[in-house]
Amino acid sequence: MSVPQQIAENRGGVPRAQVALARVLRNPVVTAPIVGATKPHHLSDAVGAREVHLTEDEVALLEVGYVPQLPAGF
Repeated sequence: MSVPQQIAENRGGVPRAQVALARVLRNPVVTAPIVGATKPHHLSDAVGAREVHLTEDEVALLEVGYVPQLPAGF
């Protein structure tokens, strides 16, 4: 089971997309997350993510494998 799935299930079954977007929304560097909505429920998940407030422990679990990358192509 993936970490986002574990967190989603621990929170009563919120969509994993909301967990992922909640992580992006709490990052102070991100001023405007890009949501590529191709289906109506994608918009619902994007809006619903604003109500998901992750704990520090949850964020730490989500970021275990994250390695920052410098911008490229500029």
